[in-house]
Amino acid sequence: MTRIPDLLAAGRTLSFEFFPPKTAAGAAELDAALQELAVLRPSFISVTYGALGSTRANTRDLVIGFNQRHPFPAMPHLTCVGQSRAELHELLGAYQRSGIENVLALAGDPPADGSPSGGDFTFATELIELVREVGDFSVGVAAFPELHPRSPDRTTDRRHLAEKLCAADFGITQFFFEVEHYVRLVDELDALGCTTPLIAGVMPFVSVPGVRRMAAMNGTHLPDELQVRLDEVDGDPDAVRALGVEVATELCGQLLDHGVPGLHLYALNRAGSIKAIHAQLDLSAG
Repeated sequence: MTRIPDLLAAGRTLSFEFFPPKTAAGAAELDAALQELAVLRPSFISVTYGALGSTRANTRDLVIGFNQRHPFPAMPHLTCVGQSRAELHELLGAYQRSGIENVLALAGDPPADGSPSGGDFTFATELIELVREVGDFSVGVAAFPELHPRSPDRTTDRRHLAEKLCAADFGITQFFFEVEHYVRLVDELDALGCTTPLIAGVMPFVSVPGVRRMAAMNGTHLPDELQVRLDEVDGDPDAVRALGVEVATELCGQLLDHGVPGLHLYALNRAGSIKAIHAQLDLSAG
Protein backbone atom coordinates (compact mmCIF):
# COMPACT_ATOMS: atom_id res chain seq x y z
CA MET A 1 0.00 0.00 0.00
CA THR A 2 1.32 3.44 -0.90
CA ARG A 3 -1.79 5.62 -0.68
CA ILE A 4 -2.08 7.28 2.72
CA PRO A 5 -5.85 6.75 3.11
CA ASP A 6 -5.25 3.01 2.67
CA LEU A 7 -2.44 3.10 5.23
CA LEU A 8 -4.73 4.90 7.70
CA ALA A 9 -7.51 2.39 7.09
CA ALA A 10 -5.10 -0.42 7.99
CA GLY A 11 -4.08 1.07 11.35
CA ARG A 12 -2.25 3.91 13.06
CA THR A 13 0.43 5.55 10.92
CA LEU A 14 3.84 6.92 11.83
CA SER A 15 5.40 9.47 9.50
CA PHE A 16 8.29 11.92 9.42
CA GLU A 17 8.64 15.36 7.88
CA PHE A 18 11.79 16.71 6.21
CA PHE A 19 12.72 19.95 4.44
CA PRO A 20 14.84 20.58 1.33
CA PRO A 21 18.44 21.36 2.36
CA LYS A 22 20.16 24.48 1.04
CA THR A 23 23.76 23.19 0.96
CA ALA A 24 25.70 20.06 0.04
CA ALA A 25 26.44 19.48 3.72
CA GLY A 26 22.74 19.78 4.48
CA ALA A 27 21.93 17.28 1.75
CA ALA A 28 24.38 14.79 3.25
CA GLU A 29 22.88 15.33 6.71
CA LEU A 30 19.38 14.69 5.34
CA ASP A 31 20.45 11.48 3.57
CA ALA A 32 22.11 10.21 6.74
CA ALA A 33 19.04 11.03 8.85
CA LEU A 34 16.69 9.28 6.46
CA GLN A 35 18.90 6.19 6.38
CA GLU A 36 18.81 6.03 10.18
CA LEU A 37 15.06 6.59 10.38
CA ALA A 38 14.22 4.13 7.61
CA VAL A 39 14.86 1.26 10.04
CA LEU A 40 11.87 2.50 12.08
CA ARG A 41 9.69 1.57 9.09
CA PRO A 42 7.63 4.75 8.79
CA SER A 43 4.29 4.57 7.02
CA PHE A 44 5.34 7.50 4.83
CA ILE A 45 7.50 10.60 4.84
CA SER A 46 6.84 14.13 3.59
CA VAL A 47 9.00 16.92 2.21
CA THR A 48 8.10 20.58 2.71
CA TYR A 49 7.78 23.22 0.02
CA GLY A 50 9.22 26.72 0.32
CA ALA A 51 7.08 29.85 0.44
CA LEU A 52 5.76 30.92 -2.97
CA GLY A 53 7.25 27.78 -4.51
CA SER A 54 10.84 28.73 -3.67
CA THR A 55 11.96 25.08 -3.32
CA ARG A 56 9.77 23.66 -6.09
CA ALA A 57 12.55 21.83 -7.96
CA ASN A 58 14.36 20.67 -4.81
CA THR A 59 11.19 19.29 -3.25
CA ARG A 60 10.30 17.53 -6.51
CA ASP A 61 13.72 15.92 -6.92
CA LEU A 62 13.91 14.82 -3.27
CA VAL A 63 10.45 13.26 -3.28
CA ILE A 64 10.95 11.42 -6.55
CA GLY A 65 14.36 10.16 -5.42
CA PHE A 66 13.13 9.07 -1.98
CA ASN A 67 10.14 7.32 -3.54
CA GLN A 68 12.43 5.32 -5.81
CA ARG A 69 14.92 4.32 -3.10
CA HIS A 70 12.69 3.45 -0.16
CA PRO A 71 9.77 1.05 0.39
CA PHE A 72 7.61 3.71 2.07
CA PRO A 73 5.97 6.50 0.03
CA ALA A 74 7.31 10.04 -0.01
CA MET A 75 4.71 12.82 -0.17
CA PRO A 76 5.44 16.34 -1.44
CA HIS A 77 3.99 19.40 0.23
CA LEU A 78 2.57 21.74 -2.40
CA THR A 79 1.50 25.36 -1.92
CA CYS A 80 -0.45 27.44 -4.42
CA VAL A 81 -0.27 31.10 -3.34
CA GLY A 82 1.91 33.11 -5.71
CA GLN A 83 2.05 30.40 -8.38
CA SER A 84 0.37 29.94 -11.72
CA ARG A 85 -1.98 27.15 -12.74
CA ALA A 86 0.45 26.17 -15.50
CA GLU A 87 3.39 25.84 -13.07
CA LEU A 88 1.45 23.64 -10.68
CA HIS A 89 -0.12 21.60 -13.47
CA GLU A 90 3.35 20.84 -14.82
CA LEU A 91 4.67 19.88 -11.39
CA LEU A 92 1.73 17.60 -10.66
CA GLY A 93 2.21 15.97 -14.05
CA ALA A 94 5.83 15.23 -13.15
CA TYR A 95 4.71 13.66 -9.88
CA GLN A 96 2.11 11.56 -11.66
CA ARG A 97 4.63 10.28 -14.23
CA SER A 98 7.04 9.40 -11.41
CA GLY A 99 4.50 7.30 -9.51
CA ILE A 100 3.85 9.75 -6.65
CA GLU A 101 0.39 9.02 -5.27
CA ASN A 102 0.06 11.41 -2.31
CA VAL A 103 0.14 15.21 -2.18
CA LEU A 104 -0.26 17.60 0.77
CA ALA A 105 -2.21 20.56 -0.65
CA LEU A 106 -1.57 23.86 1.15
CA ALA A 107 -2.46 27.45 0.44
CA GLY A 108 0.91 28.78 1.60
CA ASP A 109 1.81 32.08 3.17
CA PRO A 110 1.53 35.41 1.35
CA PRO A 111 4.68 37.60 1.09
CA ALA A 112 5.87 38.68 4.53
CA ASP A 113 6.19 42.29 3.42
CA GLY A 114 2.51 42.53 2.58
CA SER A 115 3.05 42.87 -1.16
CA PRO A 116 0.62 41.16 -3.57
CA SER A 117 1.33 37.46 -3.89
CA GLY A 118 0.18 37.18 -7.49
CA GLY A 119 -0.53 33.78 -9.00
CA ASP A 120 -3.81 32.10 -9.87
CA PHE A 121 -4.83 30.74 -6.46
CA THR A 122 -5.79 31.96 -3.00
CA PHE A 123 -7.12 28.96 -1.08
CA ALA A 124 -6.08 25.34 -0.57
CA THR A 125 -9.50 24.19 -1.78
CA GLU A 126 -8.63 25.58 -5.21
CA LEU A 127 -5.43 23.55 -5.18
CA ILE A 128 -7.35 20.41 -4.21
CA GLU A 129 -9.51 20.89 -7.29
CA LEU A 130 -6.44 21.19 -9.51
CA VAL A 131 -4.82 18.09 -8.00
CA ARG A 132 -8.00 16.09 -8.63
CA GLU A 133 -8.12 17.43 -12.18
CA VAL A 134 -4.56 16.36 -12.99
CA GLY A 135 -4.54 12.82 -11.59
CA ASP A 136 -5.77 10.21 -9.15
CA PHE A 137 -3.77 11.44 -6.15
CA SER A 138 -4.72 11.02 -2.52
CA VAL A 139 -4.85 14.53 -1.10
CA GLY A 140 -4.00 15.71 2.37
CA VAL A 141 -4.51 19.17 3.86
CA ALA A 142 -3.31 21.08 6.90
CA ALA A 143 -5.29 21.83 10.06
CA PHE A 144 -4.52 24.35 12.79
CA PRO A 145 -5.70 22.97 16.17
CA GLU A 146 -5.59 26.47 17.69
CA LEU A 147 -7.16 28.21 14.65
CA HIS A 148 -5.51 29.46 11.50
CA PRO A 149 -3.60 32.69 12.25
CA ARG A 150 -5.71 34.59 9.70
CA SER A 151 -9.11 33.22 10.78
CA PRO A 152 -11.57 35.90 11.98
CA ASP A 153 -13.16 33.66 14.64
CA ARG A 154 -13.43 30.04 15.78
CA THR A 155 -16.78 29.32 14.14
CA THR A 156 -15.63 30.51 10.73
CA ASP A 157 -12.31 28.69 11.06
CA ARG A 158 -13.91 25.36 11.89
CA ARG A 159 -16.54 25.66 9.17
CA HIS A 160 -13.92 26.38 6.49
CA LEU A 161 -11.64 23.65 7.82
CA ALA A 162 -14.46 21.09 7.77
CA GLU A 163 -15.25 21.99 4.16
CA LYS A 164 -11.59 21.64 3.20
CA LEU A 165 -11.13 18.33 5.01
CA CYS A 166 -14.29 16.90 3.47
CA ALA A 167 -12.84 17.66 0.04
CA ALA A 168 -9.58 15.88 0.98
CA ASP A 169 -8.65 12.34 2.00
CA PHE A 170 -6.82 13.11 5.25
CA GLY A 171 -5.44 16.00 7.27
CA ILE A 172 -2.22 16.68 9.18
CA THR A 173 -2.20 19.23 11.99
CA GLN A 174 0.28 21.97 12.62
CA PHE A 175 2.33 21.34 15.76
CA PHE A 176 0.88 22.05 19.19
CA PHE A 177 1.95 21.39 22.78
CA GLU A 178 -1.27 20.60 24.64
CA VAL A 179 -3.33 17.53 23.77
CA GLU A 180 -6.56 19.38 24.58
CA HIS A 181 -6.24 21.41 21.38
CA TYR A 182 -6.27 18.26 19.24
CA VAL A 183 -9.14 16.67 21.18
CA ARG A 184 -11.26 19.82 20.92
CA LEU A 185 -10.50 20.14 17.20
CA VAL A 186 -11.66 16.58 16.48
CA ASP A 187 -14.82 17.09 18.56
CA GLU A 188 -15.65 20.34 16.76
CA LEU A 189 -15.14 18.77 13.34
CA ASP A 190 -17.22 15.76 14.31
CA ALA A 191 -20.06 18.10 15.33
CA LEU A 192 -19.92 19.53 11.81
CA GLY A 193 -20.18 16.05 10.29
CA CYS A 194 -16.52 15.88 9.24
CA THR A 195 -14.80 12.61 10.10
CA THR A 196 -11.83 12.79 7.71
CA PRO A 197 -8.81 11.19 9.47
CA LEU A 198 -6.65 13.82 11.16
CA ILE A 199 -3.00 12.92 11.76
CA ALA A 200 -1.38 14.80 14.65
CA GLY A 201 1.75 16.82 13.87
CA VAL A 202 4.32 16.86 16.69
CA MET A 203 7.56 18.85 16.72
CA PRO A 204 10.46 17.79 18.99
CA PHE A 205 12.11 21.22 18.96
CA VAL A 206 15.88 21.68 18.98
CA SER A 207 16.13 25.48 19.25
CA VAL A 208 14.57 27.88 21.74
CA PRO A 209 14.46 30.88 19.37
CA GLY A 210 13.26 28.56 16.60
CA VAL A 211 10.32 27.09 18.47
CA ARG A 212 9.24 30.49 19.75
CA ARG A 213 9.44 32.00 16.26
CA MET A 214 7.47 29.18 14.64
CA ALA A 215 4.90 29.16 17.44
CA ALA A 216 4.31 32.88 16.94
CA MET A 217 3.92 32.41 13.18
CA ASN A 218 1.42 29.57 13.56
CA GLY A 219 -0.53 30.88 16.52
CA THR A 220 0.66 27.96 18.68
CA HIS A 221 0.37 28.49 22.42
CA LEU A 222 3.49 27.83 24.47
CA PRO A 223 2.31 26.97 28.01
CA ASP A 224 3.77 29.09 30.81
CA GLU A 225 5.54 26.08 32.34
CA LEU A 226 7.18 25.31 29.01
CA GLN A 227 8.25 28.94 28.60
CA VAL A 228 10.04 28.74 31.94
CA ARG A 229 11.76 25.49 31.00
CA LEU A 230 12.81 26.94 27.65
CA ASP A 231 14.44 29.86 29.47
CA GLU A 232 16.30 27.41 31.71
CA VAL A 233 17.88 25.47 28.81
CA ASP A 234 18.38 28.32 26.33
CA GLY A 235 21.98 28.35 25.14
CA ASP A 236 22.61 24.67 25.91
CA PRO A 237 21.93 22.70 22.67
CA ASP A 238 21.98 19.28 24.33
CA ALA A 239 19.59 20.38 27.06
CA VAL A 240 17.26 22.00 24.51
CA ARG A 241 17.15 18.83 22.43
CA ALA A 242 16.53 16.70 25.56
CA LEU A 243 13.64 18.96 26.57
CA GLY A 244 12.22 18.79 23.06
CA VAL A 245 12.28 15.00 23.21
CA GLU A 246 10.71 14.96 26.67
CA VAL A 247 7.87 17.29 25.72
CA ALA A 248 7.18 15.51 22.43
CA THR A 249 7.28 12.06 24.03
CA GLU A 250 4.73 13.08 26.66
CA LEU A 251 2.45 14.61 24.04
CA CYS A 252 2.71 11.57 21.75
CA GLY A 253 1.80 9.32 24.67
CA GLN A 254 -1.30 11.40 25.41
CA LEU A 255 -2.29 11.36 21.73
CA LEU A 256 -1.90 7.58 21.59
CA ASP A 257 -4.16 7.30 24.63
CA HIS A 258 -6.79 9.30 22.72
CA GLY A 259 -6.57 6.92 19.76
CA VAL A 260 -5.04 9.32 17.26
CA PRO A 261 -5.06 7.77 13.73
CA GLY A 262 -1.47 8.77 13.10
CA LEU A 263 1.56 10.71 14.33
CA HIS A 264 3.57 12.95 12.02
CA LEU A 265 6.91 13.90 13.60
CA TYR A 266 8.97 16.86 12.42
CA ALA A 267 12.42 15.32 11.97
CA LEU A 268 14.09 18.68 11.23
CA ASN A 269 16.44 16.63 8.97
CA ARG A 270 17.98 14.83 11.94
CA ALA A 271 17.39 11.38 13.36
CA GLY A 272 18.36 11.71 17.03
CA SER A 273 15.19 13.15 18.54
CA ILE A 274 12.89 10.88 16.55
CA LYS A 275 14.85 7.77 17.54
CA ALA A 276 14.75 8.83 21.20
CA ILE A 277 10.98 9.31 21.12
CA HIS A 278 10.48 6.03 19.29
CA ALA A 279 12.57 4.19 21.89
CA GLN A 280 10.38 5.44 24.73
CA LEU A 281 6.98 4.75 23.14
CA ASP A 282 5.42 1.98 21.08
CA LEU A 283 5.21 3.97 17.87
CA SER A 284 5.21 1.05 15.47
CA ALA A 285 2.74 1.79 12.70
CA GLY A 286 -0.37 -0.34 12.32
